[in-house]
This record gives sequence, structure tokens and C-alpha cells, in this order.
Amino acid sequence: MTTAARLLRDHDRPLATVAKEIGYTSEFAFAKAFKRDFGVPPGTYRKQLTPA
Repeated sequence: MTTAARLLRDHDRPLATVAKEIGYTSEFAFAKAFKRDFGVPPGTYRKQLTPA
């Protein structure tokens, strides 16, 4: 998940692409696991890092 967080922070890749790159076949399963580890869904995590 650390790699996923880095990819979300440093790249504009779609969530489905990030999920596949780290070994998930399902974007839903990736989002669930990411939220379990980071406390927020991956899309929210990415938005929180983007300056307003």
C-alpha cells in the first residue's frame, strides 16, 4: 500500500491502473484495502494531497 500511496501522490494514473500495478485485479478490492490501511479511500487520499 505504500507503493500505491506513492503512485497516487506522484502520478495522475487512474485508480484502476494503480490497482493493477500493485497486484489487484479489482479496483473495489484495492480501494477497500487502501481504506483499511490509510483510513480514507484512494480517491480521497489523492484529493487531499492536491492543492486547492
